[in-house]
Amino acid sequence: MKEQVLKEDVILAARDEGVKFIRLQFTDIFGVLKNVAIPIDQLDKALAGELMFDGSSIEGFVRIEESDMYLRPDPNTFVIFPWRSSERGAVARLICDIYNPDGTPFAGDPRYILRRATGLAAQQGYTMHAGPEAEFFLFLVDADGRPTTRTHDRAGYFDLAPVDLGEEARRDIILTLEKLGFEIEASHHEVAPGQHEIDFKYSDALDTADKIVTFKFVVRALAQKHGLHATFMPKPVFGINGSGMHTNLSLMKNGENAFYQPDGPLQLSKTAYHFMGGLLKHIKAITALANQTVNSYKRLVPGYEAPVYIAWSCRNRSPLIRVPAKRGMSTRLELRSPDPSCNPYLTLAACLQAGLEGIEQGIEPPAPCDQNIYEMSEAERREQGIDTLPSNLYDAVAELERDPVMRHALGEHVFQRFITAKRIEWDRYRTTVHDWEITEYLTKF
Repeated sequence: MKEQVLKEDVILAARDEGVKFIRLQFTDIFGVLKNVAIPIDQLDKALAGELMFDGSSIEGFVRIEESDMYLRPDPNTFVIFPWRSSERGAVARLICDIYNPDGTPFAGDPRYILRRATGLAAQQGYTMHAGPEAEFFLFLVDADGRPTTRTHDRAGYFDLAPVDLGEEARRDIILTLEKLGFEIEASHHEVAPGQHEIDFKYSDALDTADKIVTFKFVVRALAQKHGLHATFMPKPVFGINGSGMHTNLSLMKNGENAFYQPDGPLQLSKTAYHFMGGLLKHIKAITALANQTVNSYKRLVPGYEAPVYIAWSCRNRSPLIRVPAKRGMSTRLELRSPDPSCNPYLTLAACLQAGLEGIEQGIEPPAPCDQNIYEMSEAERREQGIDTLPSNLYDAVAELERDPVMRHALGEHVFQRFITAKRIEWDRYRTTVHDWEITEYLTKF
């Protein structure tokens, strides 16, 4: 159990470290980080939950006639940005929960949705741990400082400097993350030119979601200091691998890993199999959350190591869910479909609710598929009952809309607003004339 930070500790630490400004951070329903900056003199008031902001200007929040929202900072999320300290004073951060004027949690706050899901798990004695493997690209900027899709290197998987010119930026990112309390487990150059991965230690679901949004913020800020642009866009360049965020999931109960059973099949417990069964049952609907952009589905195609087939295995990396070899406290399921554009609060809440339903109803997963699914024919996949993920955002949103468990997981407010927003996004994409169409058709017809 992590030691809880008190409000008084935050005030004392901020003043001892010469903090002058505090960024009160939260996300919209898409996971885009927002903040309200306050001077240190307002910190006491902020920690008392007395600071208000206009929720009508935030995507997916409320209408203008009900716009007053309150920020309640979580003292456990207090950190000082190490790259912002100067003679003008340091800058710190607090992640906030959003509350209504009547003191109730705001139903559209993604952090509240994950809190609610973890609360339901706690009622059954479970704590979900999650460990992400977030990939990103580092691109050059043009003479005006605008991002390009030109890479700064021609390196490949696990390559080193001087081939990997992003190594220095990646090193600074890691050092900064460690100062912010991250335990970095690995970092390396990924398969595509300009693509990187930094893995940090798993934690409980809420802490992990907080760390993911912080991670993306830090990567962008430090890349900019190196004259580069960092993007978590799933597929920024055609013809090379996209960026995923494989997410390792496990349940703890009474201090033990509930997925591990030494004498069970593959040393997995019934809880592990049923949690996996729930995930697989709802994965098409979860895809709308884990892969929430039109661009996400340019990554989820065969041929680029992305999981598109709904299956699981302990032995290969082609299925959607892989069970890594380590057992004991390290027993876990690796869900390989999420990408780093997702809102981690909503995605983890959806995965947890699906897994809990699997446990409650005893949902059995299909038999494992230990063949390389990428090399199987369509007929072979059909014979083994291997289905595919939705191939575009429109289909994924339709799956989400049909899923009552996901509706409950998100709550009516976010469920309706997310679907409406994504239909608008799809319609804008559908009606836009793209460069490919100009190249393909302009002179042909």
